Amino acid sequence: MTASPLIESPTEPLTLTAARQRAKDAGLPFAGSVSPTDAWDLQQQGLAVIVDVRSNEERKFVGHLPDSLHVAWATGTALTRNPRFVKELEGKLKDKQSVVLLLCRSGKRSALAAEAASKAGLPNVFNIEQGFEGELDEAQQRGHSGGWRFHKLPWVQD
Repeated sequence: MTASPLIESPTEPLTLTAARQRAKDAGLPFAGSVSPTDAWDLQQQGLAVIVDVRSNEERKFVGHLPDSLHVAWATGTALTRNPRFVKELEGKLKDKQSVVLLLCRSGKRSALAAEAASKAGLPNVFNIEQGFEGELDEAQQRGHSGGWRFHKLPWVQD
């Protein structure tokens, strides 16, 4: 059996259609994942909103994306899960059908947040792969092999 070709729908870019298919194939409990560069392109085209799910401290001391929304998935130095995450996210969205791209440090917390949002009835929530800083490298440092900053996408620091 051959896979059907991905066809861009009039309402959804091929980037998101492909992400949905990869998520379905992998059995992910949320819409899918997109690369940092695809996330930036989607935001710039006005097709998606980026929501940073890192803590306030991470955003302040490490940097953040201009024109992104913020809803912390976890807070404090212990990264205690925010029990109001979904309600706060819904409160920041214009429409529950909006395409939402979640960003964290490495893509792990944002995947958990995407799962929670999807289970709560938000069908178009995607994870941004690699996050803001990417995975740890051999020297236990971030930012050298992936992530928003690695790809030289716009960010600011307070």
